[in-house]
Amino acid sequence: MSTGQGADHGGRGIEIRHLRAFLAIADEGSVTRAAGRLGVTQPVVSRTLASLEGHLDVRLVDRSTHHLALTPEGVTFRDKAAVAVGAFEQALDPGRLRHRPLRLGHAWSAFGPYTTPLLRTWQQRHPRTPLELLRIDDRTAGLARGEVDAALLRGPVDTPGLVTEVLFTEGRVAAVAADGPLAARASLSLADLTGGAVVLNTVSGATTLDLWPPHHRPAATVTVANTDDWLTAIAAGRGSGVSGASTTGMHPHAGVVYVPLDDAPPLPVLLARRDGPGHPALPHLVALAREIVALGSPGHRT
Repeated sequence: MSTGQGADHGGRGIEIRHLRAFLAIADEGSVTRAAGRLGVTQPVVSRTLASLEGHLDVRLVDRSTHHLALTPEGVTFRDKAAVAVGAFEQALDPGRLRHRPLRLGHAWSAFGPYTTPLLRTWQQRHPRTPLELLRIDDRTAGLARGEVDAALLRGPVDTPGLVTEVLFTEGRVAAVAADGPLAARASLSLADLTGGAVVLNTVSGATTLDLWPPHHRPAATVTVANTDDWLTAIAAGRGSGVSGASTTGMHPHAGVVYVPLDDAPPLPVLLARRDGPGHPALPHLVALAREIVALGSPGHRT
């Protein structure tokens, strides 16, 4: 393989520069930013990507939106390309192998009370492989679209092509307006929330109307697209909400009070990854997440 970054020449096969250009585009979500990262011009990156897709006879990047996104084939190829580039660089200079960041997505509340221990311990043990925690408002926190290497998710996930592991479960809480009649209660039941509207995050949340019995569901719903809008709607008195206990510490809000729910089923917290070759540091992340939970609060069921 050649390491050159120049323009394409007819007759050549796939070279390491094709893979590097593709990985830069996948990471940056932009041909322009990828070009800056690689130190070449935007036309060179565009031609290199087109050449790679031509050699593979498959579209890797969806160019129909302003923010470039990987196609399903691109998501699969990304992991393979990263492994190939890593092996190439290690063969050239094993003593100074530069590890690409391990991107860990979440939609809300991250790893709950274990978030800081996870990040600190990772930095101590794997200083050459940065662990980037990214909030992405999506049911799989960007994992299905190839934006991250792994994701911390809550509730059942049935997206094809993902492998999930339950790390712990947490109780659920009601989120109510701080100046509302339910804020002073020591605990609540699901039935206590049915007299008014319930705010549902339909993009990345884990709560649906199925949490209530069919014959006793909330009188109305208010739908939002992310945690920030969910909190704002509740603080404004537009309705109450239901979330995992980790939200209490990860998303405090002056206008919202969190009250334990006595009769709501626990919420599973999952570590998810794509089924197939992935970031070489993923096994270390899985092992550390298990270790952090095992050493953590006895109030969580591992």
